[in-house]
Amino acid sequence: MDLAELLTIASDVLDAAAPRFVEGIGAPSAVQKGRNDFATALDLELERFVSEQLARRTGIPVHGEEFGGPQLTSGIAWVLDPIDGTFNYSQGHPLCGMLLALVRDGVPVLGLTWLPMMGQRYAAVAGGPVFLNGKPLPPLESGKLSDSMIAFGSFNIDGAGRIPGIFRFNLLGALSRLSGRLRMHGSTGIDLAYTASGVLGGAVVYGHHPWDNAAGVALVRAAGGVVTDLLGQDWTIESGSVLAAAPGVHEELLDMITVTADRVRGEVSQ
Repeated sequence: MDLAELLTIASDVLDAAAPRFVEGIGAPSAVQKGRNDFATALDLELERFVSEQLARRTGIPVHGEEFGGPQLTSGIAWVLDPIDGTFNYSQGHPLCGMLLALVRDGVPVLGLTWLPMMGQRYAAVAGGPVFLNGKPLPPLESGKLSDSMIAFGSFNIDGAGRIPGIFRFNLLGALSRLSGRLRMHGSTGIDLAYTASGVLGGAVVYGHHPWDNAAGVALVRAAGGVVTDLLGQDWTIESGSVLAAAPGVHEELLDMITVTADRVRGEVSQ
């Protein structure tokens, strides 16, 4: 099958899953996965349904958030997040969706972000264009950070780990000086889809999971946006973060992140 045919099949499968997604909103936690991280029964149900349909209709294996799957750095596989923005979903908040990408040798070549609560379906094949509800969107134009809304990932100021909370806090402060239009949606899929469509000028994503990032990366690239990690390295399936933005905006964001990181390192060393 070519990519266009695979995109059609993937769209059909997500369309079939969407009514159950809408019906189940508000579902409580069913599986505790870690601090402030859980899955609902609908996560499990939808992943089983979508995975079974994709495997049957395309013969391509699926790597899902809840049940895992094949490694993603070589070969071809679907990457699925059955409910992105799980906390939002569980609380009945409409900013949540289903994310699906086709990855070939670690590179997303198809991206689909379905937002059933808002009636929005974003899809793209590598090279573009991005389609919203079946209609092509114009490619992203070069922009300025001062004119842009920027999505920002969630954080706990006391958090440690790969990207400490204090760095995120300082970055938020620096960004607030350059763009007073900051948004924290609680959904990586929405952050990246809205960046691809031009609603947002860019998105700062701290998560590293491929099921959160691959679909949106495919969309932003197809729209002509720039996607790296927070260090400015080209994004790969193994990257630890995502910085996605329109041309021009990305360069300003990356400069701001570099300056903030240098300042935080200087304060820590004193």
